[in-house]
Amino acid sequence: MITLETIPLFRHLNRTELQVLRRIAQEHQFAAGQEIFHEGAPGDGVYFVKAGLVEISASQGGHRVFSRLGPGEIFGEMAVIELRPRSATAAAAQATAVFFLPRGEMLSFLEHSPGLAFALLQQISHRLREFNQLHLRELVQAESLAVIGRFAQGVVHDLKNPLSIISLSAEMFDMPGIRPEIRAQAQLRICRQVERINDLVGDILIFTQGARPEAALMAGDYRAFVLELVGDLRAEAELKTAQVEMENVPPPVRVRFDPRRLSRVFFNLVGNATDVMLNGGKIFLRFRFDENEILTELEDTGPGISPEIAGQLFQPFATHGKAHGTGLGLSICKKIVEDHGGKIFVRSETGRGAIFGFTLPLVK
Repeated sequence: MITLETIPLFRHLNRTELQVLRRIAQEHQFAAGQEIFHEGAPGDGVYFVKAGLVEISASQGGHRVFSRLGPGEIFGEMAVIELRPRSATAAAAQATAVFFLPRGEMLSFLEHSPGLAFALLQQISHRLREFNQLHLRELVQAESLAVIGRFAQGVVHDLKNPLSIISLSAEMFDMPGIRPEIRAQAQLRICRQVERINDLVGDILIFTQGARPEAALMAGDYRAFVLELVGDLRAEAELKTAQVEMENVPPPVRVRFDPRRLSRVFFNLVGNATDVMLNGGKIFLRFRFDENEILTELEDTGPGISPEIAGQLFQPFATHGKAHGTGLGLSICKKIVEDHGGKIFVRSETGRGAIFGFTLPLVK
């Protein structure tokens, strides 16, 4: 239990000011659970905790206790100064004694005590800073939970396509009278989609761990790689009534690459394109090369991407034009391409859809 003169706000008052303070201060007792004032009530005075514990709560968004105050602490001051109703409810968390200073007497006292007015201003500034920090923490927590939710939705969304291909291929595999070469093709497609799911999980783990593993890059034929991959890309696009067309055949160049990880770039870019194209559409693959590198471009017939958004697309958790998605797809593409020594970019021209491209250095 404390006295008026030991309350931090009043420690610097002189003897005369303390005498005035004692005359205007009232003492009130509250039982545990008893309300001191209610949200929306008139701001009739300011309170200081003499003994016990006071809980400050608000009903917005459900009953929430956002502050607990002990001996010497002030509460109810904002409604007095602003001449507005109480913005929160104060209640005794346990048997509590308070000093109460009626609004009129408190304001008059402040007018005759500049030191007290300045100390109160400092107290209010400190309180507002605490509330701002609490609010920021809540915003960060809420945004983090929202990001986790979007991330989980996106993982499920990214798994649906390979699972659908596996399901269709399994049905084809079990059809009676199916030709052996079709059965073998279905089996191979199932194996590839299982590998793709494994790669998806691996990429997510790599991203969340923040690791930069050494890519297992082996020199290989880029044309053979793309021609083998394009069948699976077409199968995935057809799930959303889209088509993948090659404008030209990849050149017979050799690059150092990890086939599994580089396949992830193609699947991500094709998947993004089919997600934003309404009622199907087309995705065009084209290739150009010079003495140093090969350029691969994927252009869709979708709505395109505005320049102000294009610069943010490769950032983690950024999504555009998709109801679901981890927001990691393009950032993972960027990481894979850069691990291969290349660069990735996006552009959009008037009357055309989005154009994603990436370069890979040639083996010399």
